[in-house]
Amino acid sequence: MLAHLSVNNFTIASNLDMEFNRGMTVITGETGAGKSILLDALGLALGDRADPAMIRTGEERADIHASFDISKLEKARQWLIEHDLFDNDECMLRRMITREGRSRAYINGRPATLQQLKTLGEMLIDIHSQHAHQSLLKKDQQRLLLDEFAGLTDVTQQLRVIALGYQKAQHRLNTLSNNRSEQNAKAQLLGYQVEELDNLELLEGELSTLEKEQKQLANGETILQATQHSIALCKDGELNVTSILIQAIRSLADLNEKNSALEEAEQLLSSALIQVEEASGELENQLDNLELNPERLLWVENRLSAIYDTARKHKIAPEQLPDLRRDLQQQLDNINGSDSEIEELQQQLSAFGESYKKGAQKLSKKRKQAATKLQGLVGKQLQDLAMANCSLTIALIPREGEQPHPQGNEEISFLVSTNPGQSPQALSKIASGGELSRISLAIQVITAKTSAIPTLVFDEVDVGIGGAVAEVVGNLLQELGKRGQVVCVTHQAQVASKGDQHVYVSKIASKNSVSTQLNQLDDNDKIEEIARMLGGISITAQSRAHAKEMLSH
Repeated sequence: MLAHLSVNNFTIASNLDMEFNRGMTVITGETGAGKSILLDALGLALGDRADPAMIRTGEERADIHASFDISKLEKARQWLIEHDLFDNDECMLRRMITREGRSRAYINGRPATLQQLKTLGEMLIDIHSQHAHQSLLKKDQQRLLLDEFAGLTDVTQQLRVIALGYQKAQHRLNTLSNNRSEQNAKAQLLGYQVEELDNLELLEGELSTLEKEQKQLANGETILQATQHSIALCKDGELNVTSILIQAIRSLADLNEKNSALEEAEQLLSSALIQVEEASGELENQLDNLELNPERLLWVENRLSAIYDTARKHKIAPEQLPDLRRDLQQQLDNINGSDSEIEELQQQLSAFGESYKKGAQKLSKKRKQAATKLQGLVGKQLQDLAMANCSLTIALIPREGEQPHPQGNEEISFLVSTNPGQSPQALSKIASGGELSRISLAIQVITAKTSAIPTLVFDEVDVGIGGAVAEVVGNLLQELGKRGQVVCVTHQAQVASKGDQHVYVSKIASKNSVSTQLNQLDDNDKIEEIARMLGGISITAQSRAHAKEMLSH
């Protein structure tokens, strides 16, 4: 429910604040006073297109706030939660436009897109005007009205899930099927590459081992000579390190008196002797294990060459070949697995198709029954609105193609005939502004019990009517107000007299500016305003009495 609207620097309105109640709110005033400013501002808060020309002269920006009570609107609450925009049961929409042409939108203080404003706004309020963009002219709204009237909201949601599941599976199947020849060629190449790497049989760590062995084998003669020479210098030569160290140690050992420096020197020489003997042992072990093997060297070099060539072919480092093999095998497995996926998708399509067929047939049958009933009820309502020659036809037009559609097997189109013998045509083509408003009113009255939208706004719904018909319109709007919330801009006293809340719009002019102001009327003020609407410029005792009588009913 719309709770509050604040308008700042919008057209000729400097600062307007209005609290809204449940029931029926009527907005009246002289022509040109700015009655539609409130509705235009509300439209901006709900995502309508902005224009810098809407900003009040002399100001840099216009700012509009609209707050709604969503405590009983589960769909809107859920949408806000899903988009991380929910705060509490009061939802605040804000729209700001600047002189430079920039527009900003907010939901509960958080930046939002215009599309988000529109999507949320469609759950909160429905504005009916004489303009072609009103919701009744939209095919989606016509379908929604019929489905809600028939109590088919859950059925249509289930069918939508099935149809979207079918479309997703079909898209995936088409992708796999269309790429099949390409995938087969790729699988053939992958198979060859995996086989090549399998034949190479490169083991983890093998490359570094081979590289070390190759270096050792390639330098075998040099290593042999160096090792033998080192052993000779350490212990086997005529003059070797071991014998020299032994002689030095004996010389110091024969001294009777040694100071600390000589003792330390003797210990160091003994340690050096131990180190030389251990080094000699290592050199002898190396010499024993050293093998000069040209055949092994040739094999190792050929093996390394095969590894390097394969790595260059794939443009990677040689040590990455095992990882490449695993990756190629995974790609090959994925392609080979697509056959089983295709079979699974075909089974899914069959199951989705069967479920959709049953659900769509059930939906079509119930829609047809509901359309017949709704046509009759709206027709009776149109007679009360002085449109006895007008008839509504709800056409269920079969969709082309056999693919499951999220909205069922048929499009819903509201067609109207305003004269006897005239073939029904689309609302936008045949109905005038006033006729469209009354047709919309008749439909809303019938569907109000099932509609999920809590607030209905009618902008001059009574254009072109008067007298008894205007009173009927007023009664209908009052009836709608009992079920939710109705806001109506009107020129008809018969309509205004039915309002639970009455707001009078006036224009105040000064030497340099003009502005709009709002006044919420009390009982006495209501009598004066209704009398003005009845009697024109001069208000008489008779017009006041008539106004008082109208307000008493």
